Amino acid sequence: MTKLPKPNPGRPRTGARVAAVQALFQAEQSGDPIETVLDQFVRHRLGAVPGQEGFEDGRVEEADVPLFARILRGAATGTEDLDQVIASHLAAGWAMTRLDPVLRAILRAAGGEMRDMGGPPARVVIKEYMDIAHGFFGGEEPRFCNGVLDAMARVLRAEEFNGG
Repeated sequence: MTKLPKPNPGRPRTGARVAAVQALFQAEQSGDPIETVLDQFVRHRLGAVPGQEGFEDGRVEEADVPLFARILRGAATGTEDLDQVIASHLAAGWAMTRLDPVLRAILRAAGGEMRDMGGPPARVVIKEYMDIAHGFFGGEEPRFCNGVLDAMARVLRAEEFNGG
């Protein structure tokens, strides 16, 4: 995995989103249930620990833990439905398994957050996850991610784009 993006100090919501991407990646790679990974992150990766450097040590020093938990649970609830929404916006012949696992985690985290109707506007969610994508990738992946996130938002938050 590439070097993790580091949110600016004082941005706990961004920290929660970065941690959610990391946790979704870990859950997929390990096969552990999302609640197990959530517990591991809360106990061992979220918050500052004296003597540890932060992201370079796999820690997310500032993270809104309730938001982190909502994103993870939102992405894990109805994963098959969420994956179908994502897959429907991929090019013909592309399967979810063909996506980079970090990119999959970004799309799932953003989708989980967009399904939360009480959350921030879809455009805010897209911008946040685009910043995260740029932190992980230097090639075409962020542009690809932007297209898929925009299309997903128009499905998951159609009312925001249709004047509703």
